[in-house]
Amino acid sequence: MRLSPISQIIAILGSAAFIGWTIIATAIFLLDTIGSGNFRDQARRDQAIYEERLNALALERDNRSQEALAAQQRFNIALEQVSSIQSALLTSEDHRRELERGINVMQATLRRYMNQREILQVELDATATQIDPENGIAIDANTAQAIGSTMDYVNDTLADVSQQRDYAHARSLRAHDQMASLELEIQFLEEKANQIFRQLEDAMTISVKPLDKMFRNAGLNIDRLLEQIKRGYSGQGGALSPISYMPDGLDVVDPTVNRANNILNQLDKLNIYRIAAEKAPFAMPVKGTFRFTSGYGPRWGEMHRGTDFAAKSGAPIYATADGVVTRAEWGSGYGRVVYVKHAFGIETRYAHMAKIRVKKGQRVSRGQRIGDMGNSGRSTGTHLHYEVRVNGKDVNPMIYIKAGRDVF
Repeated sequence: MRLSPISQIIAILGSAAFIGWTIIATAIFLLDTIGSGNFRDQARRDQAIYEERLNALALERDNRSQEALAAQQRFNIALEQVSSIQSALLTSEDHRRELERGINVMQATLRRYMNQREILQVELDATATQIDPENGIAIDANTAQAIGSTMDYVNDTLADVSQQRDYAHARSLRAHDQMASLELEIQFLEEKANQIFRQLEDAMTISVKPLDKMFRNAGLNIDRLLEQIKRGYSGQGGALSPISYMPDGLDVVDPTVNRANNILNQLDKLNIYRIAAEKAPFAMPVKGTFRFTSGYGPRWGEMHRGTDFAAKSGAPIYATADGVVTRAEWGSGYGRVVYVKHAFGIETRYAHMAKIRVKKGQRVSRGQRIGDMGNSGRSTGTHLHYEVRVNGKDVNPMIYIKAGRDVF
C-alpha cells in the first residue's frame, strides 16, 4: 500500500505527537506519584499533630468550664454569707443606736432627778435653819415624814436609773464588740470573694478571647453574630440571669454585684460563641488520611473557587457546620454535589461525590456524614472539591479551617 507524501507526513507527525504525549504523561504521573507520597506523609503528620492539639485544647476547655462552674458555686455561697452578715451588721447597728438613745434618755432622767434632789436638799436646809431649839420651834412631824419619804424615793430612783445606765452601757460595749467581729468577718469574706472573682475573670478571658479571635479571623461581624444568636435563643431566666440584689433601705450600686454580672455576661457570651461555632464551618470536611491537592485561587488561567482534598474512593465526607441541605443531586461539572445552608449567610458546597447520603431539606449537624468521596463530574481523579460562600460570594475555605484550628 502506497501513501502519499502528505499522508506520510501526517502519520509521522501523529506518531511523534503520541510518543511525546506518552513521555509527558508518564513524567507527570511519576512526579505526581512522588509528590503524593510526600504530601501523604506530611498530611499524616499534620493530622496527628492537629488531633493531638485538638484533644489537648478540648481537655483544657472542659477543665476551664468545670473550674468556672465550681468558682461560680463558691461565689454564690460567699455572696449569700456576705448578705447574711450584712443583714446582721445592719441589725446590730440599729440595736446599738437604740441603746445609745436609751442611754441618752436615762442620762437625761438621771440629771432631772439629781436636780430635784438638789432642790429638795436646799428646801430641807432652809427648813432646818428655821428650827430654834431655845424657843422650842420644831418641824411638824407630818412635814418631816413627807420630806424623808421624798428623799428616800429620790435616792431609790437615782439608784435604779444608775443601774439601768450601767446595764445599757455594758450592752452598748457588747454591741460594739459584735460589730467589730462582724466587720472582720465581712473583710475576710470580701477577700475570699475577690479571689474567686479573679479566678472566674481569668477563666473567662482564657475561654472567650480565643473564640473572639476565631470569629474575627473568619471575617464575621461579632456584634451582628451575637445579636443574631440572641434573637434565636431569647429565653429568659436560669443560672445566667443578671443578679439583682439591693439591701433593704439602701439605694446604692454594689460593685460586687456589678462584677458578678460582668462574669455572667462573659459566660453568656461564651455560650453564644459555643452555639455560633456549631453553625459556622470551622470543621474539616474530611478526616483520616488525605492530602490537599489544590487551593483556593487562580489555577490554569481560571479561578478555582474552593479547596480540593484527595483521599481514597468512598472516604467519608462530613458537614462542617449545622445547617439545612438545599441541594443534593447531580450538578453538571460538580458531579454529585451537596449544598448546605448555614447561619450568618454562609453556604458550603461538596462536589464530585461518589454517593450522596442526605436529601434536600434535611437538617444536618457538624460532623455528620453527608456523602462519599468520588470522581463524578468534571474531575481528573478521586477528590472532594469544597467551597465556602458568604452571602453568595466565594471565600477561601482555609480562612475558616485555620481559624478553627487555633481554638479546636
